[in-house]
Formats: sequence, C-alpha cells, structure tokens
Amino acid sequence: MASDTILERSLGLLKVDFAPTHRQPSTASLVLATVVSLVGSLALDAALVAIGEAAFPSTKGYVHFRFSDYSKLTIIGVVIACVAWPVVTRISSAPRWLFFRLAIVVTLVLFLPDLYILKQGQPAKAVVVLLCMHLAIALVTYNALVRLAPVRTRRRNQYAPASEVNPVPPS
Repeated sequence: MASDTILERSLGLLKVDFAPTHRQPSTASLVLATVVSLVGSLALDAALVAIGEAAFPSTKGYVHFRFSDYSKLTIIGVVIACVAWPVVTRISSAPRWLFFRLAIVVTLVLFLPDLYILKQGQPAKAVVVLLCMHLAIALVTYNALVRLAPVRTRRRNQYAPASEVNPVPPS
C-alpha cells in the first residue's frame, strides 16, 4: 500500500474505483428522473417564491423571483446533475454514497453567488428564499435520480457455459 499515490488514495476515499459491480440505470428511467427533476424543481421554486413573497411582502417583484430568471438556472443545474448521475454510476461501486456528497458540495458552492449578492446589498429575506430554492432543487433532483433511475443489479452471465452456471457437484 505504500506505493499508492496521493491520487489513488484520494480516489479510494471518495469511492471512485472505476469498478462498479452494478449495471447502469436504464435510459428510460434516466429520462423519467430528468423530467420529474425538472418539473418538480420548477414547481417547488414557484411555490417557494409564492411563499417567500407572502411571508416577506417587501420581496414581491424581486428580480430573481421572476420565472424567466430562476427557471433558466434551475434547468441548467438540473440537467447537469442528471448527466452527472450516470457518470457517477460508471466510476463508483458506491454511486449513491458519492452522488449524495457531490450534491452537498455542489449545493454549498451554489450558495456562494447568493451570499455574494447579499454582501452587495440585496435584501436578506429574498436571499434566504433563493438559498431555500437551491436546497429544494438539490433534494428533488437527488431523490428523483437515485430512486427513479437506480443502478441495477448485475445479471448472471447468460452466455456462460452451463458448467459454470450450474456446476455439477463432484461424485
């Protein structure tokens, strides 16, 4: 083990082993999960904006609460996550473990622009709603992907010789 490089050890800690023991999610399940992620995220964003404007009337009409403003960014983020899931399932034998941690890291990174606009003087109440929107999108997308497009167990090799599939016990 002393000959392991830092890269190999880091990949090992992240469970990136390029040796999945499962089959990939089906294309149909990925399409379904993507549609559910997009529709669910946009619907939840709209609901959070409505709740935010009702709870904080001073935020009504806030520029980042326009559907045309947040929907573009939501769609881009969800599509990136939906492309990332099958990549993660190909490089890790523990894809849900890795994808969950990636979702947390990405969500925290996506908080940075909101915190920046807060520092620049944007209304704190509106920024809190934006942060909640990021969390909601992450929750919807992660759950849709790992539940609707799960990795599949490997099938037995259907082309293996019968002696390998059902070995004859020694006499």
